[in-house]
Amino acid sequence: MSTTQTLRKQIASSLLNIGAVALRPNEPFTWASGIKSPIYCDNRLTISYPEIRDLIADGFAAIIREQYPDAEVIAGAATGGIPHAAWVAQKLNLPMIYVRDKPKGHGKENMIEGALKSGQKVVVIEDLISTGGSSLKVALAVNEAGGQALAVLAIFTYQFEKAAGVFAAANIPVQTLTDYTVLLETAVELGNIQLQDISLMQSWRANPQEFGK
Repeated sequence: MSTTQTLRKQIASSLLNIGAVALRPNEPFTWASGIKSPIYCDNRLTISYPEIRDLIADGFAAIIREQYPDAEVIAGAATGGIPHAAWVAQKLNLPMIYVRDKPKGHGKENMIEGALKSGQKVVVIEDLISTGGSSLKVALAVNEAGGQALAVLAIFTYQFEKAAGVFAAANIPVQTLTDYTVLLETAVELGNIQLQDISLMQSWRANPQEFGK
């Protein structure tokens, strides 16, 4: 098994063990959007576990060193990406900014907090990629402010085709430390779900709007 694949499984296992990702194929959760889902992800829990958050920061830092060595600024997507961006920026000794989901309603009405100079190359850190819209919005905000978004990196992705499409259309690379496929494989190994649950879980990813109907 490659180092990258080992890390993907290690992070998936960590997310499951601390309850950052919960799987209920037979008793689905209801998201705020109304979608029924066999999975619920709250990666904010990772900030309470030093070893896990350090593993995540090391994973992000390794990708940036290897694939985006020209990065000059690390950007955290509010709110889940902010702490992870801070730890990555510290490891790489780079400046950090963070990007709100909308401009602040008072003062300078900033959407971006921190110093971003024109032309600076930026890597955006997220905690989760769902449909991709909010994460892409952060990268585009960086570009609109005069920076250059090199990529969006996230801890986890549901691997929705829609997310892949929006990033491809914007020509902005997206990478994650682990993903839905690896998570399901790891969950079976750990006994969180049964092997026969896999097809049900995969059907949700293929068509989440129709799941449970």
